[in-house]
Amino acid sequence: MGIAQILSSIDRQLAQLRQARALLGGETAAPKKANKPVKRTMAKKRVLSAEGRRRIADAQKKRWAALKKTAAA
Repeated sequence: MGIAQILSSIDRQLAQLRQARALLGGETAAPKKANKPVKRTMAKKRVLSAEGRRRIADAQKKRWAALKKTAAA
């Protein structure tokens, strides 16, 4: 049995399993194509305001001060 035959056998088994899953799960939509390319989108970059950066920096400075205080004690 060649590699191509093994792969086609696996593809047939996957299709049968997807169909059985759809029937048991109550899905009525047609199964997805096996080799459909996945569309990837880039996440939009978040922008942080100057005020937000300042609040984060102040909070971190408070955390460091508390850590120094407990380490000294």
